Amino acid sequence: MGVTGVQRIVVVGAGLAGVRAAEELRRGEFDGELVLIGDEPHLPYDRPPLSKEVVRGGTDDTTLRPREFFDEQRIELRLGVRARELDPATRTLALSDGQSVGFDELIIATGLRPRPLPGTDGLAGVHVLRSLDDSRALRAGIVPGGRALIVGAGFIGCEVAASLRGRGMDVVLVEPQATPLASVLGERVGALVARLHTEEGVEVRTGVGVREVRGDGRVTGAVLGDGTELDVDVVVVGIGSVPVTDWLDGSGVRVDDGVVCDGVGRTSVPHVWAVGDVAAWEVSDGRRARLEHWTNAGEQAKVLAGALLGSGVDPVAQVPYFWSDQYDVKIQALGAIRADDTVHVVREDGRKFLAYYERDGRLTGVVGAGLPGQVMKMRGKIAAGAPITEILAPTS
Repeated sequence: MGVTGVQRIVVVGAGLAGVRAAEELRRGEFDGELVLIGDEPHLPYDRPPLSKEVVRGGTDDTTLRPREFFDEQRIELRLGVRARELDPATRTLALSDGQSVGFDELIIATGLRPRPLPGTDGLAGVHVLRSLDDSRALRAGIVPGGRALIVGAGFIGCEVAASLRGRGMDVVLVEPQATPLASVLGERVGALVARLHTEEGVEVRTGVGVREVRGDGRVTGAVLGDGTELDVDVVVVGIGSVPVTDWLDGSGVRVDDGVVCDGVGRTSVPHVWAVGDVAAWEVSDGRRARLEHWTNAGEQAKVLAGALLGSGVDPVAQVPYFWSDQYDVKIQALGAIRADDTVHVVREDGRKFLAYYERDGRLTGVVGAGLPGQVMKMRGKIAAGAPITEILAPTS
């Protein structure tokens, strides 16, 4: 499919969203030049396994596509190089290796960067987890029988806690909020997640943060906000991430907790688009939101490619879906869940549980652990905004 005047499309970011965007452009019969730029030297790879299988040593290869795929699809890979500056007036992208590349259309897919823990710069044994190299470094630092401190009990923190516990480390999981995942799933479901970790031997400390990390060249200990002192061998920081947008400074591309987009990925600057975790898309109720979910990357890529190529693909009403593997339990979530939703726990059976989320009398989402069928069958009712009374009504 030819697009008038479009000879080269450049995608900045070689993670899942960037790869899916390139794939959808070729699937849409774009036959011009397609360039995929990534800041890591590795072939594009999948990130969810980094906190699980890669850390545990179950696999070292999460490559999304072999190099032959990119050759066959005529997708030029420029790896190990970062975007440094964007000039929309000349449609030129300056790169960290001193080169520049011109474009007719640009897609931003640079994702997120983990927040560091203040005061830990350059201290060996302190890890964040974003890249394959980060995961390998953490795996190399595992000390069976040693103690790991996980700072932040979001999904990354909980998954890493499970992985390190499975590798024989004593694990302390520290979270300033009342429960793990409180800001995502609410405190009631967060308490069920906390119980899962406690039963596995993790020391879960909530309502407290980290005051100081100690060490001379290498981490040896930490002091918590309540004054508790811990000897530690490894620290993993999972206190959130920020969109990678610094290279857009001065470009005119509007940024507000991510690249601001309309409902199909257009930014404030003509010929510049954004997709994936870095992109704050307009959603159905007029708000803009970044959806940091694996499935969202593919759904957005399809919509964006259709809009860019003029094929008339309409935005779809998405039912967000994400999952987290912790120990032998898969926690799944469907819907636009908010921590302040009313939660109805309808099943709680040891390591398994099922919870419905309600807002204004309507079903907004469902979270389940170890109950995939019970979660996925609710997709249609969530999309329809079914009354919660209908969902909770006893069946005869």
